[in-house]
Amino acid sequence: MKIALLTRNPKLYSHQRIMETAVARGHEIVPIDYLRCYMNITSKRPELRYNGQKLEGFDAVIPRIAASHTFYGTAVLRQFEVMGVYPLNESVAIGRSRDKLRSLQLLARAGVGLPVTAFANDAGVTDDILKIVGGAPVVIKLLEGTQGIGVVLGETPLSAKSVIEAFHSADVAILVQEFIKEAEARDIRAFVVGRKVVAAMERRGAEGEFRSNLHRGGSSTRVDITAAEKAMALKATQAMGLNVAGVDLLRSQRGPMVVEVNSSPGLEGIEQTTGKDVAKAMVEFLERHAKPHRTKTRGRG
Repeated sequence: MKIALLTRNPKLYSHQRIMETAVARGHEIVPIDYLRCYMNITSKRPELRYNGQKLEGFDAVIPRIAASHTFYGTAVLRQFEVMGVYPLNESVAIGRSRDKLRSLQLLARAGVGLPVTAFANDAGVTDDILKIVGGAPVVIKLLEGTQGIGVVLGETPLSAKSVIEAFHSADVAILVQEFIKEAEARDIRAFVVGRKVVAAMERRGAEGEFRSNLHRGGSSTRVDITAAEKAMALKATQAMGLNVAGVDLLRSQRGPMVVEVNSSPGLEGIEQTTGKDVAKAMVEFLERHAKPHRTKTRGRG
C-alpha cells in the first residue's frame, strides 16, 4: 500500500514508529505536513496538492493532527476521504472526539460511565453547578485544553466558585466535573485498535499533582485491566466512531469511568511501558481494511 501520514513533525517517536513499521511490512509511507496542503474541491475530479504536486495514488491515510489544528487538519483528511483514500480514523470521528462537550454528550447517550459533569453559560448558577457535581473539590476543565493543560482543581467551595466565575468573566468555556477522590491521581490509558484493547497502562500523577498525564511529570506502569474496563474502553471508542483511540479511564467506587477519548494517542509511553508493538497493530488494521487503489467512496459528512 501507499500510505499518507498527516503530521507536522515526522521526527516524533510515534510517527517514526509508524513509518518504520509500515516500511518493514512492505508499504510505502509518505509524511505530509497537512497545513501545507491545499485542495481543489470539485464533484468530478477532487484534488489535493502539496508543494505544487498532486497527492495521488494513496490507498490509506493515517491522521496525526494536532489539537490546535483540528479544523484545517480534518478538512485535509476529509478531502482524502472524498478522493477515496481509506482513513485510519475518519474526519467526522476526530471532530467528535476533539469537542469535549460533544464527546461527553455522545458518551452519555451511549451509556458510557462518566464522572458527573456540568456545563453552563451563566455565572449566576455557579452554586447550583457545584451542587450538581457533588460539591468541592471539583475539576474545572477548559473545553480547548490538552495533555492536562487547562485543568484546574477547585479544592474548596470558595476557590472553585472563584475559578468558575473568573473563567466566565473572561468568556472562556469550561466544564465542571466531579472529583473522583478514590482514583488517587491515577488513571488508565487503554489503547484501542479496531475492536480490541491492544495495550494498557496505569498513569500516576507526580507528587502533589492530581493530574496523571505523563506530560505533567507523571509515571506509568503496565496494568492488566478488567473485563468491565475493556468493555467500557471499546464502548467509548465505538461511540466516537473511531478505529484507533487512547481511552482514559478512572477506577471509581461506581465502576470504570471514561474521562477522555483521544483520537491521536501517543505511542511512546504506552509502548515503552507495556512492551507492546502498538504501531504494528495500527498498520495491520489498515492492511485488513484499506482497499488498495480504490477510486471512489461514498464518504460521510
